[in-house]
Amino acid sequence: MPAPTHVPVRSRPAVHLALLTTALLGSSTALAGTLRVGATPVPAGELLEFVRPVLARQGVTLVIREFSDYVQPNLALGDGSLDANLFQHEPYLNAFQAGRPLNIVPVRRIYLPPLGLYSKRVSKVTDLNTGATIAIPNDPSNGARALLLLERAGLIRLKTGVGVRASVADIRSNVRRLKFRELEAAQLPRSLADVDAAIINTNYALEIGLNPERDAIYREGQGSLYANVLATTRDKVNNPDLKKLTAVLTSPEVRAWLLRKYGGSVIPAF
Repeated sequence: MPAPTHVPVRSRPAVHLALLTTALLGSSTALAGTLRVGATPVPAGELLEFVRPVLARQGVTLVIREFSDYVQPNLALGDGSLDANLFQHEPYLNAFQAGRPLNIVPVRRIYLPPLGLYSKRVSKVTDLNTGATIAIPNDPSNGARALLLLERAGLIRLKTGVGVRASVADIRSNVRRLKFRELEAAQLPRSLADVDAAIINTNYALEIGLNPERDAIYREGQGSLYANVLATTRDKVNNPDLKKLTAVLTSPEVRAWLLRKYGGSVIPAF
């Protein structure tokens, strides 16, 4: 019986060596034709799952990494373990990088998930009692966004000119003597049982079956500045695979899918 043939390592196909190199270097190195994108599960994760097969036909393997918070997706993008992320609006990105500059830049506005005020105790804004407690996001950009929403609803008045920098300290008129509980955005859906109302980001609202168009007692309109963006680091802006993803995410097919899938609770922003 002939002795088994051993193939020297140097004669193995180059692709095997490339795969071995990638394994040794770890997850921070992506294979050519692979795009690693971070996202919150809903709607960004669902949208990326929808476009995954389209990109595959264009030679791009889309790897989706889901996060349950708004901090880790930017940290992962900054350290190079992601190529892009989709979960945040520009005011949040700007506020985040004021304290942690990671060279992250917006690529394109993709969709607006309208911020909504929800309640298990009242069905109209005007039914909120004097002294009611309202839970709002505790990060600066979404906290300001929540306060601007409450101002548009006629519940408070803010100091002139504070805009996207507004905080609870900037409330100049609070006739109903509302109380505010500032919580991490991901905790807001669970707070509904303990407060009179809560302002919840759409991705977290959808995860528990709340639809902004149907269930919010007040919500943002289409003119909001807070559309979510596809973001990357400055050195990856011209990545050809990222350009393919951007084109697919802003296609007529994606516009139709967003409207059909979410029934107006997620609005195309392109």
